[in-house]
Amino acid sequence: MSDRTDDLEALAARLEASGDYKVLRRVRRTPRIERAALPEGAREAVVLDLETTGLEPTADVPIEVGLVRFAYDPQGRILGVTDELSALEDPGRPLAPEVARLTGITDADLEGQRFPDARVAEVLDGAVLVIAHNAGFDRPFAEKRWPALEAFPWACSLRDVPWRDGEGFDSGGLGALLLAHGCFFDGHRAVEDGYAVLDLLGRALPSDGERALNRMRRTAGAASVRVWAVKSPFEAKDLLKARGYRWNGAAKVWWTDVPEEALEAERAFLAADVYPRGLPALPTLRVDARVRYSARVPESPPRT
Repeated sequence: MSDRTDDLEALAARLEASGDYKVLRRVRRTPRIERAALPEGAREAVVLDLETTGLEPTADVPIEVGLVRFAYDPQGRILGVTDELSALEDPGRPLAPEVARLTGITDADLEGQRFPDARVAEVLDGAVLVIAHNAGFDRPFAEKRWPALEAFPWACSLRDVPWRDGEGFDSGGLGALLLAHGCFFDGHRAVEDGYAVLDLLGRALPSDGERALNRMRRTAGAASVRVWAVKSPFEAKDLLKARGYRWNGAAKVWWTDVPEEALEAERAFLAADVYPRGLPALPTLRVDARVRYSARVPESPPRT
């Protein structure tokens, strides 16, 4: 560290030692590493973040993409960043004021801009995993803009790590998680969010010291099954809700996702507590990392 950094760290230590102050440190970008320097067995993944014109993939579009490609070893240690991309695209219409306010992106910034699709493909090429913090939001937008992303397995650094239920954090939001770790970053710009996710994934979890990256990869790699409790009795709604089922108003059905190995136990619960007169043939759909968080996994039961 430089002498100035040493001085600032000493000052921060004095403030924190008083018990009256907590000092936040800026998230530092993970250093670059050349692919030629990667050890045997290293793999590469890409953190993806988007800024969009709104919340609905069928009506809104991305206006900024941030990609941070990084390498990690078989033990899940992050080795360094191997590539990155930050780019804008003109949506062809003025931004809503709240979007401009949230992102800091202006119509002037976007005018005439176009995502460099060849570079996007280059950064993604050969990656074993695409990661987003709230992949349920980013993946449908990203696959609509770049259909080749449908072929990649995805993971979610928000939902594939049990930040709240298992690790005791108050929130799974990216800013809140880094704040809890004593850090801050310039949020709501895509590539900065990507580096913030990477910083978070390199940290040890408080429950057992496992790296967040490893926990996320293990969760994402396990298959789950979506179960629709069709024609469930009205009086079972509170029981289903308490168990984590969600209501789809359009299809008028409760649904949930369970680990593949827990499917038979879920059927036993439904037979005993929801369908005492006999368990009907319930629609199910196997879900893995290649489709999870995409628009291709429906909330309505598939037609038979």
